[in-house]
This record gives sequence, C-alpha cells and structure tokens, in this order.
Amino acid sequence: MNSNLAEEHLQTIRLLMERSALYRRALAPIMLVAGILGVVAAAIGLRFHVESAKAFAGLWMGTACVALTLAFVLARRQALKDHEPFWSPPTCRVAQALFPPLLCGLFAGGLLALMADSWGVDFPMLLAWLLFYGCALHAAGFFMARGIKWFGWIFIAGAVLLMISIHAAGYEITPWAANWLMGFFFGLLHLGYGGYLYFTENSRNRSAA
Repeated sequence: MNSNLAEEHLQTIRLLMERSALYRRALAPIMLVAGILGVVAAAIGLRFHVESAKAFAGLWMGTACVALTLAFVLARRQALKDHEPFWSPPTCRVAQALFPPLLCGLFAGGLLALMADSWGVDFPMLLAWLLFYGCALHAAGFFMARGIKWFGWIFIAGAVLLMISIHAAGYEITPWAANWLMGFFFGLLHLGYGGYLYFTENSRNRSAA
C-alpha cells in the first residue's frame, strides 16, 4: 500500500514537472486578460463614482468571477492545443491550492459588504482581497512556476505596507482611492506580469528553435 502511494506521488510530481511549461504558456494570456479586466473595472468605478461598499463589492467580485471564468476557458484552450488532458491530477492540485483562499476572499468581501450600513469597508475589503489573493497565488506556486510565488508575495506585502502606511499617516482611504488601488494591483500588476511572461516565453521558444 505504501509503495503504491509513493508511486502515485512520484507520478504526480513527474506530471507537474512535465506540465510546468503548459502552465507557463497558459499563465501569460490569463494574466493579461485579468489585467485588462482590472483596469476596465477600475475605470468604471472611477468614471461612475462607485462609492458605496455594496456597489464596490459587486463591481469587483463580479469582475473576479468574469476573470476566473475566462482563466478557465484560456487554460482549457491551451490544454487542448497541446493535446493535454485539462482536468489532470496536477491541475486538480492547483485548483485545490487556489480554492480555499479565493473562497475566503469571497466570503470576507460579502460579509464586509453586509456590514456596510454601519461603517465604510472599501479599504478593509481591498486589504482582505489583496491578502487572500496573494495567499492563493503563493499556494498555487508550489505546483507551478516559481515566479507565481513571488507575484503572490507582492500582493501580501502590498496589503501590509498599505495598512502600516495608512495607520501611520492617520487618514482613511476614500472610495476613489480604493478603486484606483484595486486597478493598480489587480489591473496594472497583472498586465506587467503577463507581459513579462509573454516576452520571456517567446524568447525561450526562439532559443529552443
């Protein structure tokens, strides 16, 4: 029984190593699409003055749902293109690593939005989403390219630095600033990382050719 379990673990590790290139190729368009959605959502929030906590939560959680759906479609398309099974054991492990932090972020956002009648929660929602999303990326990094771990740490560090700086300065983040910060972290940072992955992958392909 133990030998069978060890063999199964070795097979999973082998599959993860073999599929790391596939994950990297799929990750670039996913990050670019997520970045575009983040920028568009921030522009909508700023242009239409999305200031109430419920509207803020609805805008950004709706954007997250669209981004996750498109990420699923892009990953599946890349798997089919490379003649790989989509829902393999490695993919299942990545999904299992992502699911708990993302679910906690959804729960925290919804709970804070329900409490919005008594106090402003745009900034606490921003911090919660940064922390949980950073944790999700870091957890997925154990089964993907190492760079995704560092990308997750950027979100975690960003949340901590924001909390410290705002507390030290003694002022509150306005809804306008919260939308801008969401656009920066979930829009511009994704575009930057997606662009990095895209160009480094192209360079690697040219070198291999």
